[in-house]
Formats: sequence, C-alpha cells, structure tokens
Amino acid sequence: MRQATPLKKVILDMRTNTICWNPMEAFIFTAANEDYNLYTFDMRALDTPVMVHMDHVSAVLDVDYCPTGKEFVSASFDKSIRIFPVDKSRSREVYHTKRMQHVICVKWTSDSKYIMCGSDEMNIRLWKANASEKLGVLTSREKAAKDYNQKLKEKFQHHPHIKRIARHRHLPKSIYSQIQEQRVMKEARRRKEVNRLKHSKPGSVPIVSEKKKHIVAVVK
Repeated sequence: MRQATPLKKVILDMRTNTICWNPMEAFIFTAANEDYNLYTFDMRALDTPVMVHMDHVSAVLDVDYCPTGKEFVSASFDKSIRIFPVDKSRSREVYHTKRMQHVICVKWTSDSKYIMCGSDEMNIRLWKANASEKLGVLTSREKAAKDYNQKLKEKFQHHPHIKRIARHRHLPKSIYSQIQEQRVMKEARRRKEVNRLKHSKPGSVPIVSEKKKHIVAVVK
C-alpha cells in the first residue's frame, strides 16, 4: 500500500481480465483469465495457484465473491455465468438464457441471495444464488422439510445416481459442442505428453502439474 513498486509479479500465459479478493480470507484472490480458466491464488505463495477453476468455454470477463467467501460467480464471453465453490475446480451451477449474449459484468448481492449480471444486449438480469430456493416467507413446516431434504442430499451425495442427477445441467448446443471439442483436444494433449514421457530418457522430460502449466514466470 505504501510503495510504488510491486512486491511480487506473476506472469500468466494469457491476459487476466479482472481479479476479486475473498471478503473473508484476506490473502486469497481469484483471477479471471482469457484462457477460459479462473485461478485462485494465495498472496503469500504466488508461484502456484491454490486452485484452477475450469468449466467455461470462452474468455472469462468478470468475477465476484459471495459475501460468505465460500463461493464466487464468473461471467464469460460464452454467454453464461457459473457459480464455483472456492475449493472445487468445477462449477456447481450454470445460468444461461436464449437471449443473453456475452456477459460483461457480474455482481453478488450483499445478502448473498441474488446474482446480477449485465450482458451485451443491454440487459441486467437478476438470478437466485441457489436456483431451487423458494423465495418469500417460509412456514416452520416448509423450513423443516427444506432442511430435511438438504440433509438427505448430503447423506446420499456419493451415490452414483444421486450424484448424476445433482450434477446434470442442460446446456445450450453451442456450449455443449465446445465442451466436447475441448475434451477431445485435452485428451490428445495428454496422450502426446504420455507418449513423449514413455519414449524419452528418464528425467529428460519434466512432469508439469496442471496448476503450474499456465504460469510463465514469477518476478520478485
């Protein structure tokens, strides 16, 4: 704060569009990058990101944290917004509509119940942070039923059928086809790396983790 020069500088493969600091953990921030990923860094150890969040199929333009600090929302050029848990690499929710174009900015409200986004077709949209949550006043029986259902979901979350239902999301055809294409490309890259490793002299080809792949340099 009191110096004109930076303490440390991290250079990534592609441009970072915006960053957002975690409101509950002062050292943690998340960067939205042009390479379709988001990177959560710890300010004290910038050489490796804490987590790489991958699900978007186009450049990520904006990011904002939930007031609880447990989740964040990202806006992307692929016409969708996604909600990520801080400690998970995959999103828990994706929002899109037929008319919504490239999403430029996104904000999480201070009561942590709603998400606002602004997109290219000059509209502001208001979304629920928890899509299935009932709005308005709940009776005591409704609250008890909601809590009971939530506990059931948590209890059986690792059952294959329950996990598939909880994880499934309908996606627009454009996003779905891009996900399939990127999966094929990623598998091809992985296969190439494995073959190169297999047919090289032991120790000549370094094994680089997914977290470190996109960091070019750390300047102190």
